[in-house]
Amino acid sequence: MTRYSPVVIVGSGLAGISLALRLSSIGVKSLLLTKSTLASGSSLWAQGGIAAVMDPSDSFEAHIQDTHDAGAGLCNVEAVQTVVEGAPNAIDWLSGAGVDFDLKEKKSNALHLAQEGGHSYRRVAHVADSTGRAVVETLDQQVLASSHIEVLENHLSIDVIKSSDSQSGRERVIGLYALNNKTQEIVTIRSEVVVLATGGASKAYLYTSNPDTSTGDGIAIAWRAGCSVSNLEFVQFHPTCLFHPHAGSFLISEAVRGEGGKLVLPDGTRFMDRHDPRAELAPRDIVARAIDFEMKKNGLDCIYLDISHKEKHYLTKHFPAIYERCLSFGIDMATSPIPVVPAAHYTCGGITTDLNGQTDLSGLFALGENACTGLHGANRLASNSLLECVVFAERAAGTISDYLETPLSSPDDPDPWDESQVTDPDELVVVAHNWDELRRSMWDYVGIVRTSRRLQRAANRLNVLTEEIRDFYSNFKVNQDLLELRNLVLVSELIVRCAAMRKESRGLHYTLDHPTSDKAQQHDTVLRPH
Repeated sequence: MTRYSPVVIVGSGLAGISLALRLSSIGVKSLLLTKSTLASGSSLWAQGGIAAVMDPSDSFEAHIQDTHDAGAGLCNVEAVQTVVEGAPNAIDWLSGAGVDFDLKEKKSNALHLAQEGGHSYRRVAHVADSTGRAVVETLDQQVLASSHIEVLENHLSIDVIKSSDSQSGRERVIGLYALNNKTQEIVTIRSEVVVLATGGASKAYLYTSNPDTSTGDGIAIAWRAGCSVSNLEFVQFHPTCLFHPHAGSFLISEAVRGEGGKLVLPDGTRFMDRHDPRAELAPRDIVARAIDFEMKKNGLDCIYLDISHKEKHYLTKHFPAIYERCLSFGIDMATSPIPVVPAAHYTCGGITTDLNGQTDLSGLFALGENACTGLHGANRLASNSLLECVVFAERAAGTISDYLETPLSSPDDPDPWDESQVTDPDELVVVAHNWDELRRSMWDYVGIVRTSRRLQRAANRLNVLTEEIRDFYSNFKVNQDLLELRNLVLVSELIVRCAAMRKESRGLHYTLDHPTSDKAQQHDTVLRPH
């Protein structure tokens, strides 16, 4: 089966749906392809909000400086300026689309702005503590109402299809293959442009704040297509994920610390001031390492986040979802501290792109968490991620529209998927075991604190897993578990390779073998396929 769309957007998080709506507004049709439902992905889970200079006392210069400080010297100057200066317009666009951001007062037009770790001012626009859900659900309504956007749910992208342009000789995208998760049919989609907006790869780790969809699909697809990747060693661990055997991957927002929450040991002793003068408002990498240090030093399963000094009505107003979720596990945050642990949260590196989302391959774009624009450097500043999605979606829409003015040199359909040499899988237990081994190895060896020996152990295990998965992929029909595992193992290998190349500690990459930063290594880690 072959379908056609001028633009195929892979992923239905904020980056993907923002781009689809931007393209729709200029008359460009797109096919929005998601491996789950339309309302899925990490954007939906984002609690904190969207950073933007909206207060007269704040400034672009301050937001830019905070972003650079968090990024530990690796942020791209032009990328930071582009995003920060585009932030107020992004908030206005979302408000115009119907996102009902919290206001200071009911009759006021001024937004209520929160403060989060690493920010020197209150500049985080939010919708209570469920900003991502509010934004995504609002935009999804417009996606479904648009005659220019077709949504294809339950389809997992496998790989892009390339061809050499007969005029220029350059390789360019002409489509992609996708698995229909319902029918197990492989669909061939012809297109002039493919946009990867699949999110990050935090499911490579045993403990993560991310949903099950965060399997590194876009990064792996781009690498196999010949694109470079950058800075994948910088995996952000969110300091405060709810620690409870039945809580799953529930995040306790950075804003809880921004509103006065204190990190304490089981006896109530604060410790963050021993690690950084900014204490609880230090950037996430510093807070996560401090928690990791205290847990290991004291033999603890978790530490605690205490905001019980605030009135209950204040907490239920500002953190209704967090309050209710904690209460469902018997934790009343108005009277008791919340048990928390760090968890893999955000992939700061990704597919190398320019400031319009273009990758190394003509016709292939990348947006959102699976892209590396240079904004985040060695550590993402809180609430810059949703912002990045909206700003770069607008920029990419204009570039894609211009690109479509040069049609494919050959209108022929791509070759269909070939399953003539494979059979149905006979031992799916192999896939399940490899999933478990991958996530435990990455957690143990490529976590918050690393060493060269740990990275080599991870590389050894990944080599074995890669061979087992390659054999399985070559001989059996594909399914979602196999495809996602194939992608995660590849991205994990790239993470380890990037980490091994950086012989220093910077931002989110901390190694006991090289515990200080080295000015000679103040540059991106870039990998290119052979």
